[in-house]
Amino acid sequence: MRTSFLIAAATTVALGTGAAMAQDNPTVGGAEMSAKLNIVENAMNSPIHTTLVAAVQQAELGDLLTGSGPFTVFAPTDEAFAALPEGTVETLMMDENQEMLQTVLGCHVVEADAMSGAIAGMIADDGGAHPVPTVGGCTLTAEMSGDEITLTDENGTVATVIVADVEQSNGVIHVIDAVLTPPM
Repeated sequence: MRTSFLIAAATTVALGTGAAMAQDNPTVGGAEMSAKLNIVENAMNSPIHTTLVAAVQQAELGDLLTGSGPFTVFAPTDEAFAALPEGTVETLMMDENQEMLQTVLGCHVVEADAMSGAIAGMIADDGGAHPVPTVGGCTLTAEMSGDEITLTDENGTVATVIVADVEQSNGVIHVIDAVLTPPM
């Protein structure tokens, strides 16, 4: 089962570095994010991530994302989910589609603590495009568009990081404006 794989993979990762003070963190949707809280706790406090939180709960991935990490989560906003074709979110949230939902969400999670400066450095080191393997089995392509980091999934969907470097007790969140999906 995909959940068991994700949990097993997450437990093999070493702890990340210490988190910054909460006041140094950017706000998300106007809400303060605390570096002392984990990814799920902060996402639950974000008014622009209600769909993501519901999806994580439906996919039963809360235990993974409250684990020690470190994780980098590219967190799509509610607007990003709303931009999917009509009925997509509702279909993914059906009990019989839990494995597919786990895979889609896994395409937004990396087993590392990657701040935007490090990602930009990897992009530069790789000549402008850096492959990013995810726990969901997707390989995203990270690139720079001016000063912004973009991620392209294997279907050609491009997401832009709109809020970077939101530190968590178990990693970092980068807020993105599109939902990334596995190869179709």
